[in-house]
Amino acid sequence: MAKHGALLFYHTLSILIFTLSLLCRATCDDRKVYIVYLGSLSDGLYSPSSHHLSVLQRVVQDSSPENVLVRSYKRSFNGFAARLTDQEREKLSKMKEVVSVFPSRTLQLQTTRSWDFMGFNEEIGRNATVESDIIVGVIDSGIWPESESFKDEGFGPPPKKWKGACEGGKNFTCNNKLIGARYYSSTESARDDTGHGTHTASTAAGNAVRDVSFYGLAQGTARGGVPSARIAAYKVCTPGTLCSAHDTLAAFDDAIADGVDIITASVAFSMIREFDVDPLAIGTFHAMEKGILTSHAAGNNGPSGATVSSVAPWVLTVAASSMDRRIIDKVVLGNGRTVIGNSVNSFTLNGTSFPLIHGKNASKNCTKTSAGGCEQGCLDSSLVKGKVVLCDKYGLLEAFQSGALGSILPNFRAVDDASYVLPLAGTTINNENYNVVMSYMNSTRDPRVNIIKSEVIKNPAAPAVASFSARGPNLILPDIIKPDISAPGIEILAAFSSAPISTTPGDMRRVKYNIQSGTSMACPHAAGVATYVKTFHPDWSPAAIKSSIMTTAWPMNDPSSNVSTGEFAYGSGHINPLKAIDPGLVYDASKEDYIKLLCISYDESRVRLVSGDNSTCPSGPDKGSPKDHNYPSMGAKVTAMQPFTVTFNRRVKNVGIANSTYVAKISPNSKLEIKVVPEVLSFKSLNEEKTFNVTVSGSNLPFESRASASLVWSDGTHSVRSPIVVYTVPRA
Repeated sequence: MAKHGALLFYHTLSILIFTLSLLCRATCDDRKVYIVYLGSLSDGLYSPSSHHLSVLQRVVQDSSPENVLVRSYKRSFNGFAARLTDQEREKLSKMKEVVSVFPSRTLQLQTTRSWDFMGFNEEIGRNATVESDIIVGVIDSGIWPESESFKDEGFGPPPKKWKGACEGGKNFTCNNKLIGARYYSSTESARDDTGHGTHTASTAAGNAVRDVSFYGLAQGTARGGVPSARIAAYKVCTPGTLCSAHDTLAAFDDAIADGVDIITASVAFSMIREFDVDPLAIGTFHAMEKGILTSHAAGNNGPSGATVSSVAPWVLTVAASSMDRRIIDKVVLGNGRTVIGNSVNSFTLNGTSFPLIHGKNASKNCTKTSAGGCEQGCLDSSLVKGKVVLCDKYGLLEAFQSGALGSILPNFRAVDDASYVLPLAGTTINNENYNVVMSYMNSTRDPRVNIIKSEVIKNPAAPAVASFSARGPNLILPDIIKPDISAPGIEILAAFSSAPISTTPGDMRRVKYNIQSGTSMACPHAAGVATYVKTFHPDWSPAAIKSSIMTTAWPMNDPSSNVSTGEFAYGSGHINPLKAIDPGLVYDASKEDYIKLLCISYDESRVRLVSGDNSTCPSGPDKGSPKDHNYPSMGAKVTAMQPFTVTFNRRVKNVGIANSTYVAKISPNSKLEIKVVPEVLSFKSLNEEKTFNVTVSGSNLPFESRASASLVWSDGTHSVRSPIVVYTVPRA
C-alpha cells in the first residue's frame, strides 16, 4: 500500500512538474528584458528597490516580482530592468510614474602619433596635481589590468571623492592608476575579452609607454591624453561585441555615483532612438546633471546621411578622422609593376615572388562566381597552398582558413582610407588596382606576386573624415548639428588585452599594443581633451567644456554641398587640445536649458519625472525652438526651393580676459545672407554674459543640399568659431 501510494505521489508530481514546465514555456519564453525608466531619484526617505518590486507586483501575474527583476537603477537615477510580457509592458507604460518602457536592445562597440599630430606633445603644460585627481570612467568591454599603460608607479592613493569599488572578479587587481572596475555581464569578470576597452582606456588616460609598436610598425610612445588621470572601468560588452542596453544603463548608474569626472563611451546603437527610449541619452543626461561630460562615439555607419545615432545635445558626439600617418601595403607583380593596397600586414614572405591564383581556379566544388568571390567552403587547400589567392569579394576568412600563403582582396567598404589587421600576408585594393592585377594575370601563363610587409607613410591630406564615420543630419532634433567634433580614429595604436589581434577565427596572434580604427578610437581622444580642459577649469559645466572644444576646433573644409558632408561629417572641425583650454568665450547651458529643450517634445508631467523637480514647461510662443538652445553650432532645416529666414538666439560667457571686446566676423556663403546683432560684444568682467542673435536668409536651396558659413567672435587674441548650416532634406 505504501509502495502504491509512493508511486501515485510520484506520478502526480511528475504531471505537476510537466504542467508547470509547459506553463513556464508558454510564459517565460514570451518574456523579454525591458528597461523601465522612472526619471530622477526622489529625495528624502525612499527605497528604490522596494518601489521597483512594488511597481512590478501591480502588473506581474504568473511569477513573483523578484523572479522577473533583472536589475535596479538606484544610485544616480531611477528605474529598473525586468523580464516582461507584452501585456505587462503595456500596463507599465500607462502608469503615471513611468517615463518610458523600452526593450533592452543590443549596442555595438564602434596612440603613438595621434596626440603629437594635434600638437599635444609630451612637453605641453599640465596641472599634474589636478590631473591626478581626475577620474575617467570607461564604459566598454572591460580592461586588461596588467597592461603597462595602467601601472601605478608614481601614483598616490585614489582621490578622496572616489566612492567606487574594485569588483573585477577573480584574479583581477586594481591599483592607484586603475582605481575601480565593475562588470555587468555573465562573464563574471571586468577583464577585457576583446581588447576594445583596453584600447580606448589607454587612449584616453593611459600611461606614457615608450618603444611600443605593432610588429615594428608605428613605433613610438603610446600614451593617453591625460596620463596622470585615474581610470575606472565598467564592462558592459562581451565577446562578439554584444553590449546590452540594460547593462550599459547600469554602468552609467554606477559611474555617476562612484564619482567619475568624465565618461568615455564607445558603444552605440545602429539605429537612432528617441531620448526617452535611448539608454545612452538617459544615462548621459543624469551624468550631465552631476557635472559629468560624456564623450560618445558617433557610430560607424557612414558615409550615408542621417546615420549618426548619438544625437543628445548634452553629449559630445565624436566623428573619426585621419592623422598624418598612413599604413599601406605594396603588392609587386611579376612584371615589375607595384600597386598600393591597404592593410596592416605584419608578415614578411620568405622569397621574391610566389604563384598568384584567382579564386575561381582554386575550387573543385563551387561555381566560378562563388569561388571567384572566395566564398566560405569554396577554396581547395591543395590548390592554394604556397600561393597568393586573388578574390573578387572580401573573402578573407576563406583565404585564411584554406591555408593560402596570402590574399589580395577588394576593399571591405569600397573605400581605401583605413587599413585593418589581416591574419595572413594580404592586402585590400581599390577597383582600379584590382583591374591592374587582373590585367596582369590575364597577360601571362605564370602570374607571380609578392606582398611586402606594411610600411608607414606621410598623409598630407589629414585631417579628413573617415568614410565609415556616421553622418548627420540629426533625425531627433534636426536643428542641432551632429556630430559635434572630429578626432583621430584611423589606425590608432594603443594598449590591448590578451585577446587575438584580429576578429578572424584561427588567428591566435597576441600583442600588447594593437592598431584599430573606428569612431570608438576617436571618442577617447575627445574624452582625453575634455579631461585636460577640466584640469585647468575644474568648475566648468559639461556644456562649457564641450563649447571650448567645439569653438576652438581646426576648421575643416568640404567643397561638396551634399547634406551628408561638411559639418554633418565633422561637426565644428578637428579637435585642437591646446586651444581648448583658453577659448575666450563659451556657450554655456544648464540642466534647466536642457529641460526646456525636452519640453518641446514631452509633456510637463514626464519632464518633471526626468528632472526630479517642479520644472514648468512654457507654452504657446514661449515654448521655443531647438534653434534657440544655446548650442555652440547653429543649424536649421528649411524647405527646399523656397525662401527662408531663420534666427538663432545665443548667449556667451566671458572666460578669457576680464576687460575685452569681441567683434563678429562672418565667413560668407553666396547662398546665404547673414546678419549678427549686435556686431560688438564688450565685457568688463570674467563670467559676464552677453546675448546676440544671428539671422540667416536665403532661397531656392535644392533638395538634399547644405549651405554652410561660420561666425567668429574675435578680440584679437581669441577666435570663437561657430559653424552655421542651413540644409534641406531629400525629396519625399
